[in-house]
Amino acid sequence: MSLNQNGVSANRRDFLTAAAAAAGTALLSSSPATAAPAADLIPAIDTHQHLWDLKKLQLPWLTGAPQVLKQNYGLTEYAAATAGLNVVQAVYMEVDVRPEDHVLEAETLISICRSGTAPTVAAVISGRPGLETFGDYIRKLAQAPEIRGVRQVLHAETAAAGMCLETQFIKSMQLLGELNLSFDLCMRPGELSDGATLARKCPETRFIVDHCGNADPAAFMKTPPKSDTKLHDPAKWRDDIKTLADCPNVICKISGVIARAPAKVPFAETLAPIVNHCLDTFGPDRVIFGGDWPVCLLGGSYKDWLTTLRTLIANRPLEHQKKLLHGNAAKFYRLPAFA
Repeated sequence: MSLNQNGVSANRRDFLTAAAAAAGTALLSSSPATAAPAADLIPAIDTHQHLWDLKKLQLPWLTGAPQVLKQNYGLTEYAAATAGLNVVQAVYMEVDVRPEDHVLEAETLISICRSGTAPTVAAVISGRPGLETFGDYIRKLAQAPEIRGVRQVLHAETAAAGMCLETQFIKSMQLLGELNLSFDLCMRPGELSDGATLARKCPETRFIVDHCGNADPAAFMKTPPKSDTKLHDPAKWRDDIKTLADCPNVICKISGVIARAPAKVPFAETLAPIVNHCLDTFGPDRVIFGGDWPVCLLGGSYKDWLTTLRTLIANRPLEHQKKLLHGNAAKFYRLPAFA
């Protein structure tokens, strides 16, 4: 399949715009979170850290994104966002830069990881697995030990429905397995079954379901807020999450859902059905935490999200909490020990 690599990701813009609308464009929730002292908190490894410098990299999808995202988000801002939350390490997640900037993005992150001055210790980089050139591209970058995986957002204009099941894409996924690299499944809720089919076709490749399968919190409310956005079927989402969990080479990233949290409703109330289903379905050994900052700002602050998650898991066994917040990530991404 031929991809328009310079096209603007309209579907991604729609997703972000809907997220801003769902949150009433308020950056902080009506249910502000209060974090305990860092010394009392279980350490967290953030497996979904976004960083961007708009003077160095071009992100076409920002053209139609909410204004809060149209600024630089670097390590200084990340440190401020995570202050007092005991976030000890981070894995960078690609930010859908234009294809011409893919190598620059990767090289920039390799440098950051090697600096020893940032929480960022590994990176998941951009790529276009549907192209025949992907093999040469990823083989070169995979030589850097800081590179742990690849992602292409599959709900963007450049990724038509079903593209991930085309021959070239599957071939590229199998190559990632050979290179000991993972692939993040960031896709529309209604297409999660395609992710499961892909995982079964590539049993030696590790897959991560991003953002709890992009579930929309409003879809699980008895009385959803009025919106122009059509809600996905919550029952189908539950079934598809189960189908993904049945694939032993798939794990689930508990992330992203706060970006679309409805305003004026406590976060814990609207996010619990999604988070709990993913945790219960994948089990304690195949779930990891992701901050999704700064995109999370569409619904709430980093503190809002992590504090809400800690509240939702507070009654689970302590060992399970530790696995979700840092243990599984350290093992899955082969990260260095943290102090």
